[in-house]
Amino acid sequence: MKQMMAWMVTAATLTFSMPGMANQKDPRLDGLFERLQEAQTANDAHDIEQAIWRIWTNSGNMEIDTLMAEGIVAMAREKFDRARDVFDEITRRAPEYAEGWNKRATLNYLTGDFKASVADVEKTLMLEPRHFGALSGLGLISLAIGEEERALEAFEAALSIHPRMTGANTHIRELREKLHGRAI
Repeated sequence: MKQMMAWMVTAATLTFSMPGMANQKDPRLDGLFERLQEAQTANDAHDIEQAIWRIWTNSGNMEIDTLMAEGIVAMAREKFDRARDVFDEITRRAPEYAEGWNKRATLNYLTGDFKASVADVEKTLMLEPRHFGALSGLGLISLAIGEEERALEAFEAALSIHPRMTGANTHIRELREKLHGRAI
């Protein structure tokens, strides 16, 4: 959890370093996802992943980007009510911006509202089907509520997009061992 919070603060800082049009419709993403598939090492994949996250966390609208940074910092500081207000505002003002929904899904997961988190993940994936973070989040939610088969499917889907995704292989291996012998 502390690593996730540290990443959120980093992402808030990176949000302001990306100029111009970005978000899930950014044309640079196709090439980055191709490179992510071809990455030979975890370090190479990490650099590509960070470039994708920088694009995703930048909507291209300065007001939304400022709200995004504020929400990420509030969530990292465990000011969950403030973060909820901010992410609600982002999803209201920019409903086609996938990362707004994803960040609210993360917040809902952190606060234990798994049903709302799943709904926000589904909206994220409708807008950006390659969102490996949302798929991994769905895996974590599914683990938390005891839906191991669904968790395995979500982690496998994330890994198909991001083959070197940290943690996904471990979850997949553990779930396969645990579910061995059961129909999946």
